Amino acid sequence: MSSVAVRQLAAILRLELKKTFLSRRGWWIYLLAAGPVVLCLLHTLFQAHARPGGNHTLGDDVIAFAAMFQFFYLRGAIFFGAVGIFTNLFRGEMLEKTLHYYYLTPVRRDLLVLGKYLSGLAVALVLFVGSVAASFLLISRHAGSVYTDYIMHGPGLAQLGWYMTVAALACIGYGAVFLTCGILFRNPMIPAAVVFVWEGLNPFLPSLLKKISVIFYLRNLCPVEVPLPPPLNIMITDTEPTPAWLAILGLFAVGAILLAYSAAAARQGEINYGE
Repeated sequence: MSSVAVRQLAAILRLELKKTFLSRRGWWIYLLAAGPVVLCLLHTLFQAHARPGGNHTLGDDVIAFAAMFQFFYLRGAIFFGAVGIFTNLFRGEMLEKTLHYYYLTPVRRDLLVLGKYLSGLAVALVLFVGSVAASFLLISRHAGSVYTDYIMHGPGLAQLGWYMTVAALACIGYGAVFLTCGILFRNPMIPAAVVFVWEGLNPFLPSLLKKISVIFYLRNLCPVEVPLPPPLNIMITDTEPTPAWLAILGLFAVGAILLAYSAAAARQGEINYGE
């Protein structure tokens, strides 16, 4: 990449970061990220004033956080946060009729796509990886020295690292998917709804179809398994998990392929505010 391209990419990043962080359309995304942090804080405050030992164990909190991560963060907050952040990078400019200002500048459109994606990714990582870390550190803070020992001398720190890694990979994968939707579709909410249903049905699909999704690889990387109650546990099809290194490389590869396709679509695309 030439020095001119690097400077142009840096300029796009500076502009897009300011627009994305301060977007009035995205106030609800901040609520999605802050919600579990507030709940975990309230939980630890109430338990700190409960009777010694409380009404649950540290292991219960570990399972509770694993369930919150898989069912709220991955299937809810990060998914819909990525929809809100990444589909608006291009579609939002179309609605506001400002995209032509970029197209009138001597900036390659593949650089524009990359710059917008990196800005959206930075916002998603700050909000959701930060939220995951804060929630994990707060949920059992009421246990005092027991939780500190769990973090510093037990498996807690490794689990936190994996949760943050999975959250980051979710932002990378879903971000690329919904950036592409925002470029290709006039109403990106329709393909987003299709992806949501497909990802939600993933545990019940045949093994081959399971692998055509993002959530399958993310779940394999989660450090704590969440036990499912009947009858859900008998409806899930068993599939051999993908090795961690292959799942990570695969998610990066999917992101890169979708970005390349988005860049090609942006080079050939035309602006029509009348659509």
